[in-house]
Amino acid sequence: MAPSALLRAAAAALRRRARIAAPLTHTPTPPPFPFDDPTPNPAARRHLITLTRRPCPNPPSAAAAAAASYYVDRILLPSTFSRPLSTSSRSTDEGKEDGVPAAASWVERRLPEAARPYAMLARLDKPIGTWLLAWPCMWSITIAAMPGELPDLKMLGLFGCGAILLRGAGCTVNDLLDRDIDNKVERTKSRPFASRALTPTQGVCFLGSQLLLGLGILLQLNNFSRVLGASSLLLVFSYPLMKRFTFWPQAFLGLTFNWGALLGWAAIKGSLHPAVILPLYTAGICWTLVYDTIYAHQDKEDDLKVGVKSTALRFGDLTKQWISAFGAASIGGLALSGYNAELAWPYYPLLTAAAAQLAWQISTVDLSDRADCNRKFLSNKWFGALSSLLIVLSRSPGCILRHEWRLDAVVFG
Repeated sequence: MAPSALLRAAAAALRRRARIAAPLTHTPTPPPFPFDDPTPNPAARRHLITLTRRPCPNPPSAAAAAAASYYVDRILLPSTFSRPLSTSSRSTDEGKEDGVPAAASWVERRLPEAARPYAMLARLDKPIGTWLLAWPCMWSITIAAMPGELPDLKMLGLFGCGAILLRGAGCTVNDLLDRDIDNKVERTKSRPFASRALTPTQGVCFLGSQLLLGLGILLQLNNFSRVLGASSLLLVFSYPLMKRFTFWPQAFLGLTFNWGALLGWAAIKGSLHPAVILPLYTAGICWTLVYDTIYAHQDKEDDLKVGVKSTALRFGDLTKQWISAFGAASIGGLALSGYNAELAWPYYPLLTAAAAQLAWQISTVDLSDRADCNRKFLSNKWFGALSSLLIVLSRSPGCILRHEWRLDAVVFG
């Protein structure tokens, strides 16, 4: 059929529809006609059409309805789009301002379509959580190294892989338990369970595979570490429920995310040294209260609507005072742990750099701006990196030699 004949048929079908149904309303402007431009711009393609229906006194015949649908679908609407359509806005987790399209992550660009929901469920497209889980492990492993030696690279690799798996398992548990809440929160409505990209059964199977791989890593550690690592699962499974019962779910997240501070030392030493590890664990918990309270301010309006709790709601207008106190406690815990572990002198001046980074994010964060809260939250990977670097430099052979040389100079003149 010639194009002109197709156009006439489509126009006739639309006129018939107009006589029996409510008119179409659309915003902001009608899209360009497909035949005028074979590749219309994305903004035109993403127009929203709202249909309002009224009872139809004279319903059309089945043949007329099928013809109209065929011509509207196949002729008037484009068959391909430059990017996937979505009914929800992009999350600020992706580091974009509201209204500005976010770039596709490597998961969307590289992985097969069938694997994408699982990668999104494990948050492989958002590695910040893995970094925040891994850094306390790295602190502990590095402090446990013998003076003058670098940390055990094999252990660092094992704990890095474990952080990816445990973080993914924790996200899977969280999304399974929160799927009825996530679809009511703007930032989380596109998650795999909330958007029905995955079923709960598929999620449970995926969780089993993550835990099985994690077990493979745990079995490579000593017996004490195996028991200690397995006991963290109680926190992993209970944390997602805390927001329903207490305003302090961020404290429970701190207990969970910083378990590696205990496990890293145990993996090297085969036991725990409370004078070193407990201040380090406490520092990690206080650090988590800082960054996750900032993060929770992104969702405070939605949290009020759905009835879940957070430290962002608990602290309210006093948030900066609270997180400043937690930040100071975190730096104090790191200093005490380093002192009890007899770290070399560079540890303390370098610790001021980490303290400055933490003070910067607390003092400059705009708690009413979701995008800025997200930016400050993401910056915590640098705090963890600075803290790890200062421990490495304080344990490295060069620092130890310089430290001993200075002592000799003082004692012997």
